[in-house]
Amino acid sequence: MPYVNIQITREGTTPGATAPTPAEKAALIHGVSKLLLDVLGKPMESTFVVIDEVETANWGWGGLPVEEFRARRRAE
Repeated sequence: MPYVNIQITREGTTPGATAPTPAEKAALIHGVSKLLLDVLGKPMESTFVVIDEVETANWGWGGLPVEEFRARRRAE
């Protein structure tokens, strides 16, 4: 019984969006479940997928809050 935890930042993928859409989340759940079926033969009906959305202020990268890290990379 596989359990997969996906952690993503809470931000949209299109202008004006502030979070992933239900359709995007459903695609992640289906895709991960299908991958486990295809690679390991794990039945999709026994695979659990949990998506945790994390505010960007709570996500760090390279020793910096992610927004500051991204700003520095854009400036380079």
